[in-house]
Amino acid sequence: MVTRSEKGSLPAEVTSFVGRRREMAEVKKVLPAVRMLTLTGPGGVGKTRLALRVAMQTRRAFPDGVFLVELAALQDHALLEQTVADAIGLRDQSREVLVDHLRGKQLLLVLDNCEHLGAACRVLAGELLAAAPRLRILATSRQALRTPGEHIRPVLPLPLPDLDVTPGDDSAAGDAIQLFSERAAAVVPDFVVTPANQATVARICQQLDGLPLAIELAAARVQILSPEQILQRLDDRFRLLTAGSPAVLPRHRTLQEVMNWSYALCSPAEQRLWARMSVFVRGCDLDAAEAVCAGDGIPPEDVIDAVAGLVDKSVLVREEDGDSASVRYLMLDTIRHYGREKLRAADEEAALRRRHRDYFLKLTERHAAEWFGPAQEEIAVRSRREFANLRLALKYCLNTPGESQTGLRMAAALHFYWYGCGPLAEGRHWLDRMLTLDVTPSRARAAALWTNSHLAVAQGDRAAAADMAEECFQWARSAGDKNMLAHGLFALGTVEWANGGDLPRTLALMEDCLALFEALGVMTAVTAIAYVTMSATLTQLNDLDRAMAVSQQAGALCDQHGDRWARTYVLYIRSLTEWMRGDVARARACAEEALRDQQIFKDALGTVFVIESLAWYAGSSGEHERAAVLLGAAHRLYPMEGSKPLADLPRYYLVHDECERQTRHALGDRGFQTAFDRGVSFESAQAVAYALGEDADGTTSAPAAADDPLAQLTRRERQVAELIAEGLSNKDIAARLVISTRTAEGHVQNVLTKLGFTNRVQLAASFGEYRQVRNL
Repeated sequence: MVTRSEKGSLPAEVTSFVGRRREMAEVKKVLPAVRMLTLTGPGGVGKTRLALRVAMQTRRAFPDGVFLVELAALQDHALLEQTVADAIGLRDQSREVLVDHLRGKQLLLVLDNCEHLGAACRVLAGELLAAAPRLRILATSRQALRTPGEHIRPVLPLPLPDLDVTPGDDSAAGDAIQLFSERAAAVVPDFVVTPANQATVARICQQLDGLPLAIELAAARVQILSPEQILQRLDDRFRLLTAGSPAVLPRHRTLQEVMNWSYALCSPAEQRLWARMSVFVRGCDLDAAEAVCAGDGIPPEDVIDAVAGLVDKSVLVREEDGDSASVRYLMLDTIRHYGREKLRAADEEAALRRRHRDYFLKLTERHAAEWFGPAQEEIAVRSRREFANLRLALKYCLNTPGESQTGLRMAAALHFYWYGCGPLAEGRHWLDRMLTLDVTPSRARAAALWTNSHLAVAQGDRAAAADMAEECFQWARSAGDKNMLAHGLFALGTVEWANGGDLPRTLALMEDCLALFEALGVMTAVTAIAYVTMSATLTQLNDLDRAMAVSQQAGALCDQHGDRWARTYVLYIRSLTEWMRGDVARARACAEEALRDQQIFKDALGTVFVIESLAWYAGSSGEHERAAVLLGAAHRLYPMEGSKPLADLPRYYLVHDECERQTRHALGDRGFQTAFDRGVSFESAQAVAYALGEDADGTTSAPAAADDPLAQLTRRERQVAELIAEGLSNKDIAARLVISTRTAEGHVQNVLTKLGFTNRVQLAASFGEYRQVRNL
C-alpha cells in the first residue's frame, strides 16, 4: 500500500528495517552532492529497502516532494514517461510536459528496478537532469544505467557473522543474525536466537552469503524446521557456490538455490500454482487465481488450499485491499521470476498467458456491460487495482500472432476506464497500436475507432478524431450494423461539437444517434453522454429551456440505472445552462455536486472542466480573486490530465477570455497574477478542495470566528444547515441544491455531528437564536 501526501508518495514499511547503518550514512552523505545516484547489486540484496529508507529520512531536503516510481511491473519502455508522470501526479503526459513540470522543482525521484528498462531510463534520466537543475534521482538497478554524471553505489550483502566468537557474545549478533531472528519470530513468535542456536543461525547466514531475501526465506522455514534442520538442508541440497555457470555471480546462484529449496518444500499442487501465478503482475485475488490457474493437476476446489500453503511458506504475500473487501496475493519479483522459469520448463507458459488474457478480457467486457449501473465505483476501483494485469493482457494481444482482433475488443471495451477514470493517453497508446496492427475492416475495429475518436476529442486531437469517427460510421452503414451506426453518429457529433462547427448539424447527429439508441434499447453511459452533448449544443444555440429538458432527461436516465459517473457530466452541463439563465447559485451548486462525485472515479477530465466553469461563475459574481485562483488551478491541471483546456474549444474560448479580462481588470495585473499563481501551485486535491469552498488543507475557506458556531462547516454544509433550519426534508434539500438524496443525507449527518446535535429540531432552534443575535 502506498501512502500519499501533498509532497510525494512512499510505501509504508511493513517489516522492520535491519542494519545498513554505514550504507545509510554514506548514501545520505553522497545524495546531496550528486545529481543521480544508482544503487546497484544482485536481486534480493536489499537495494529497494535501502533506497526507500534513505528517501524517507531525507524527504525534508526536497520541498517539492519525494516520489517513488515502481518499474518492476512495467515491460513496455514506451510507457516509461507515463509511469513517471503518474507517480508524480501528471496523468497522461508527454515527455515535454513532464520535463517542463520538473524544470523548477527541488524534488527527489526514486526510480526502482530499472535494469530491464536500462536504455529508456538512461535517456529519460539524462533529459530530466539536464532540464531540471534542482532535481535529484535515486535509482536501483542490477547494473549501472550509464547516465552522464551518474554516481554508482554498490549495495553489498549484509556483513557475515564471525563464527569464531563465543556463543552468547552480543558482538556476534550482527545484522544478518538480527534479520534472521526478527523474520523467524514473525512466523514463530517465541523464537529467539540463544547461545544454543546462535552458531547454527550464524552458519545459515554464512552459507546464504548474507543476502537479505535468502535469509528471510530461510527464516520463514522456522515454522516447520529447526535451525539445525535448515542448515542440514542447505548443506545437502544446495551445495552453495559450486553449481551453475562460472559466468553467473555466486550470489545469484545462492538465490537460485534458495528458490529451489523453497520450491521443493511445496506440495505438487503448490509448486504448480507457484509457477502458474507468476503470469500475474502485482498479484491477483482468489477468483483470478482459480479461473486462470486451476485444471491440469490442480482441481478448482484445491486452489484455495494451495494458495494458503504458499502464503504460509512466504511465497505469496497476503494483502488486504483498503478500497474493497477482497484480499490479494502478491509475489516478490524474484519469486515471480523463478515461478516463470518453472512455467516455461513445464511448457505451460503460452497456455497460461492465454488464460490470463481470456480472464481479463471477460472481466473487462463484464465491467463495460455493468458500468452504467450501481456497481460503477466498485468497477473503477477494481479496474485501477488490476491495471498492471490489463496492460499485460493488452500486450499479449499486441505481440501474439492472430490475437489482434481480441486486442481491439479489449481496448475498446475499456472505454469506460480510459475516459471515466483518467488515463486518456494510455487508452490512446493501446488503441492506436491495435488499430495500426489490424487494419482489416471489422466490427471490432469499428468499436475501437469510435472509442479512440472519443478519447482523441478529449485530448484536443480533433483531426484524428474526425477521421476515426468517419471510418467507424462508414463501416457501420455498409455493414448494416445499427448499434455501431449509433456509436459512429455519436463520435461524429462529438467531433462536430468540439470543432465548433455547424451547431444544427451537431444537433441533428445527436438526435439521430439517440433515436437509434432508443429504438435498439441501448441505455449506457454513452447514451447519457450523447444527451449531455445534445444539451450542450442546445445551450450554445441559446435554446435554454430545451437544453434543460434534455439534461433532465439524461439525469433521469442516470438515476434510473444507478449511475453516478455520467450524472456528473449531466450536472456539469446543467450548471452551464443555469449560469446562462442567470442563476449563479444553482449553477454553482450543480458544478460542486459534479465535482464531488468526480473524485469517486478520479475523473481527471471532468474535474478540470468543472473547476474552469466555477472560475467563470465566481468571476460573474464579482469574486474576482477566487476566479483568478480557479483559473490558475485549471491551467495547472489541464496539462497534468493530458487534455486540452475547455477554453481551447472554439465556442468556449470567448467565455474564458472574458472571465480572465474582467478578473484582471478588477484585480490589476499584479493582483491577478498573484491569485493565478496561487491556483497554479495547487496539486489536484488542493484545487478540488478550494473549488468546493475549502482551503488547500481541507478546512473551510470562510474565516473562522470564535462566536460563529457555523465557522467549522464548509460552505455546502452551511447551506444545508440553513435549509434544515427552514424545515426542509432531506429530499427537499436535495432538490433545492440539485444533489442526490443520499448526498443530502450525508451532509445533514455531518452538520449534526460537527455542531454536536442529535436531531434536526435542536439545530433549527439553535440556528434561529443565532440568526437573531447576528441579524441574519
